[in-house]
Parts: sequence; C-alpha cells; structure tokens
Amino acid sequence: MGTSVSKLSKEDLKKLRDATYFDKRELQQWYKGFLRDCPSGQLSEEEFAKVYKQFFPFGDPTEYCHYLFLVFDLDNSKYIDFKEFIVALSITSRGSEEQKINWTFKLYDYKKTGRLTYNDILPIIQATYKMIGPMVALPDDEKTPELRTEKWFKVLGKNKDTDEITLEDFLKLAKSDSAIMNSLNTYQGLV
Repeated sequence: MGTSVSKLSKEDLKKLRDATYFDKRELQQWYKGFLRDCPSGQLSEEEFAKVYKQFFPFGDPTEYCHYLFLVFDLDNSKYIDFKEFIVALSITSRGSEEQKINWTFKLYDYKKTGRLTYNDILPIIQATYKMIGPMVALPDDEKTPELRTEKWFKVLGKNKDTDEITLEDFLKLAKSDSAIMNSLNTYQGLV
C-alpha cells in the first residue's frame, strides 16, 4: 500500500474490512483523508509528531510520538502507511477493552521483550507528562513520572528494582488504574 492511489482496490478494502471494525464507506473516507494529509501514502515520524502537536498545544508530544510511532509502524519501515494507521485506529477507537490493553502494553514494550522493567516504563511516562504539560492536575502519588511508575509496581505488589511487569500483570493494572482505563477510551466515540 505504499504507493499513492486515490481509491482502495476491492482486495485492499476486503482485507481492511476483515482486519478492522470499519465498514467500506468509513475505510474509503479515512483513506481519502489520509491521502489528503499524506499524499505520498506514508507518514513519517516527524509528520506524525506535527499532527499530535495540534492536540497538545501546552505540552511537547515529540518523545511520546516516538514511542507511539513504533507501535503503529508494524513493518519497521520508518513510515506509517494507511493499513498500519487504520488498524491501530480501529483497535484504539473500537477494539475491545482487552485489545486496547494489549495494544497499550506494546507501547510500553518498545523493546519487544514481553516484559516491562521500571526503566522501560519510565521514559514513556516521562514523555506522557511532557506531552500533557501543566494542564492536568495530578494526585500527590503521581506528581512526577517516577512516582507514577513506582505506583504501578506497588499496585502489583512488585519491587521496581528487581521485578518485571508482564502482559498479564498489565491487564490487572489497567483494570485497577482509572487513568489507564480512561486513556484506553480516549478515541472511543470520536471515530
């Protein structure tokens, strides 16, 4: 799908309908919009960050976008094509709770080890705090990225210095942490 074509082929439409929660009409509209914003049919990390900056004018989403980009770029091509974009959008906007949690785990598991250490999680939370800027009031036990990361380990009864968080742990954590659950539903209803 890397080439710029004004319409999706019947075969591509069928594949995308099977891989997403979008119908034919929605896929065609999203494709048209994607090509309008990305005439080459590919979105670079820099362009991706520019789009995000529009939604976070009081913070800096650049670092967060780097990690997010890694989850979107399934083939590691350094570009997001329409298929990668629409599959991620489908999961984050219309996927089940478990699909969203799995997808979010992949954001933190940027090293693709299947396990998260304190030092894996901290940069993502730091990037998130930079992105949201000073506009969000945080509870005392989450005032800093370090405190928020430590809290995750405490909630799971784990030692931040020696233990790791698995996908199974992350599922438990997400269900007990309202901030994670709220972030999972950010795009629900918008798409």
